[in-house]
Amino acid sequence: MKKNESSQFEITFSHIDAQALAASLVTECNFVCEENSITVSESTKSIVDLRARWNSLMRGLIASEHALSAAGED
Repeated sequence: MKKNESSQFEITFSHIDAQALAASLVTECNFVCEENSITVSESTKSIVDLRARWNSLMRGLIASEHALSAAGED
């Protein structure tokens, strides 16, 4: 695959607070949230763009998960 070929990914993951994580994705990507599962799909015009989207998505999810963890601590 070449850097300038269109690319896509789809990932499904589970989380106890999937609804809260999904709320943090509203402006980031296309997703479907069902119960404790989130499926994210992205497509871009190049692998470079897809990698950037992946990195942004992961940073956002990690930050949201940390915020949820901190809010749950007493």
